[in-house]
Amino acid sequence: MKSSCLSVLFACALCSEALRIPFEQSRKKLLQRRSFGKAVSKPVINAVDSDSDDVDLSTVNDLIYMANVTVGGSGVYIRSWKGPRLTSFKEHVVQLDTGSSDLWIKPSSFPLSNVSHTNTQYNLTYGIGWAYGNITTAEVEFAGIKVPKQAFLDVNTATNPALSYGAEGILGLGFTSLSTIDSVVNGTGGDWGRSVLYNAFLDNPTEKNYITFALQRSTEPDDNVDGAFTIGEIDKTYSNISSATALSTWPVVAPERWNVLLQALMVGSETYGVSTNVDGVPSGNAVALLDSGTSYSYCTTDAAKAIYGGVDGASFDENQGLWVLPCDAEIDMALQFGGNVYPLHPLDVNSKASSTSDSCIGTFVPQSVSIGNGQFDWLIGDNFLRSVYSMYDFGDFDSNNNMGNPYIKLLSLVDPNNASSEFVAVRGGTARSNITYNVANGSGSPGSTTLSLADSTADKLGKLVDYIPAVLGILGLNALVLLVVAGVGIAFMCRRRRRKSSKKDRASLLSLNARAPTPYPGSPGPSPAGSVGAVDLGDGHRYSRVDPDSGEPEDMPFTPPEPAFCGYDGDSLRPLPPGARPRSTFAAVGIPRDFRVSAAGSDATAFVPPSPSFKNDTTDRPKSVA
Repeated sequence: MKSSCLSVLFACALCSEALRIPFEQSRKKLLQRRSFGKAVSKPVINAVDSDSDDVDLSTVNDLIYMANVTVGGSGVYIRSWKGPRLTSFKEHVVQLDTGSSDLWIKPSSFPLSNVSHTNTQYNLTYGIGWAYGNITTAEVEFAGIKVPKQAFLDVNTATNPALSYGAEGILGLGFTSLSTIDSVVNGTGGDWGRSVLYNAFLDNPTEKNYITFALQRSTEPDDNVDGAFTIGEIDKTYSNISSATALSTWPVVAPERWNVLLQALMVGSETYGVSTNVDGVPSGNAVALLDSGTSYSYCTTDAAKAIYGGVDGASFDENQGLWVLPCDAEIDMALQFGGNVYPLHPLDVNSKASSTSDSCIGTFVPQSVSIGNGQFDWLIGDNFLRSVYSMYDFGDFDSNNNMGNPYIKLLSLVDPNNASSEFVAVRGGTARSNITYNVANGSGSPGSTTLSLADSTADKLGKLVDYIPAVLGILGLNALVLLVVAGVGIAFMCRRRRRKSSKKDRASLLSLNARAPTPYPGSPGPSPAGSVGAVDLGDGHRYSRVDPDSGEPEDMPFTPPEPAFCGYDGDSLRPLPPGARPRSTFAAVGIPRDFRVSAAGSDATAFVPPSPSFKNDTTDRPKSVA
C-alpha cells in the first residue's frame, strides 16, 4: 500500500514543474560522530518494492536522509508479452547533504557506463571519510530535473559512513563556491564543474530556486518515518513557511555555506546569549551552519554544559566526548534565529544510545576547539532540523539571468507541551505544561548568560582578577626594596667618591716643590727676602735649604757605628783595630788574618774555641770504613 501511494505521488510530481521526493530516515546501531567517528556495523537493508523510491534500513539510533539520482540516462529494458518496455532507470541512492556541494557515486561496478571520463583524479575529504576517483561528466537527473552535462566524481575507492547506510554516494546541496570539483575544473580553465543545483536552476530558469526539507521523526524508536524533500515546491502541509521570516545567510552576499546567525539559547526558564569567533559578525550572535548531513549538533563546551549540566544523574564522558544522562530526563530547550524561537523536541535532545540500552546521550556534542575553523561557531544537524520545516532559497534569477542573495526560512513544527507528552509516552515520567519561551532582545534577555568558546578563558581571567590586589602588593613591595637598594648603592658610591677626592686634596697639599720635613702645626709665615725655599713655621722655628756655597753637603749620608768585633786568645779578649771586620772561614789552619788576639784582660775580646786534640795529629784521625 505504501509503495503504491509513493508511486502515484511520483507520477503526479512528474506532471508538474516541481517535484516532491519522499525519503526515509535511517537509524544506525552505533553512534557515528561527524568529526571523530569509529567503525560502524553495516545495517541490514530491508526488501523494497521495485516501484518505490524509498530505501528502508534497520533502525536504531543515528539518522541519514537519502534520495535517488539517475546518472548516464541509461535504462533497463525487459521483455514481456507486450514487447520490450523500459521499466526503470539505473538509479543510485545518495545521501542529501546541505553541508557540501559535490556529487560523487561509488558504483557496484567501476567505472560507470554512458559517462565521459577525464584524466583528472581527485580525493574529496569530509568531516568523516573520503572518496577518490575520476572527475566525470554525464547527464544527471534529480528530482525530475535533467542536467545535460553534470560534473561529478566516479569513485573507485572510498571510506565514508554514508556507504555503510546503504548509500552509494553523497549529493551536496550547498553553493557552487564550496564545490571542490568546480575549483579543480576552474584550475584547468574549464567552467563545467558547477554544482547540481546551480546547473538545475540555470538550465530551468522558470523553476523556483529553492529546496525544502521535512525531516520527521518517529515517536517509537524502532519505527521508520517518511520525510520529504522538494525542489521549487512547498508542501501544502507547511504552506505557512511562505510568510516566515527570511534569515539572511552569513555572509549575506556570495556565501559558501548555509550559515545563519544564532541569537540565543533557551534551556528551561534560562536564556543564554551567544558570541562568535567569526570576523565581522555582529555582537550577540553566533554563526550556525544548518547541515542535513550530520545527525547531531556541535556546539561550545559551555553551551553543552548549560543544556545538560543541570540534569540529575548527567555526566560528561571523556572517552566518548558526549554527555551521558538518564533516558527519562526531559530537557526543554529552544534556539532563536531572526527574532523567532524554535523549540526542539525532547526526544531529539536526549537520544537513546541503542534500542536495548537504558543509557542515553546528549545530541549536542561539545567541542573545546573552533568548530568551523573560523567560518562558523555551531554545526546544527538533524536533531534540530527535525523540529522545523526548512526552506533553502538560492535567490531568484532576474531579467539579466543574475541570481539574487540567498536566504533560509524555518517553520517550527514543535508544540512544547505536546512534545512533553510524547516524550513521557516513550520514556516515562510526568508531562509538563505551560512551557513557554520568551524572545531574547539583542544579545539576550536581561540577566542572561553569554556563551562562547572563550567562556572558559573568561572564567580563568575572572579568577585572576581576585588575585590582582595580592599581585599588586607584591609588586609594590618589590619596587620598594629596589628603591632602597638603589638608594644605598648611590649613597655608597657618593661616599666612596668623597673619600677619593679627600685623599687627592691631602696628596696635593703634601706635594711641595721643596723637599722639607713635615712642619709642626702653626701658621706659616712669610719667607725672608732672599731666602730661597725657606719655610717659616712661626714660633721661632725655621727651615731652609743648605747653601751650596757654604762647603757643607746638602745631604749627609748616614754612617752606622763600627761594631766591636773581637778575637779570642786563650782566656783573654782584645779589641780589633779600627776598620777590621770579621770574616768567617773554614780553612784548615788558624784564625782569619783579620782577627788579632789581644792580651788578657782586654775590655773587648772575641771568643775563639779551642782546637780539638785530634787535629794536632792527623795520623790518628778516625776514618770511616765502607
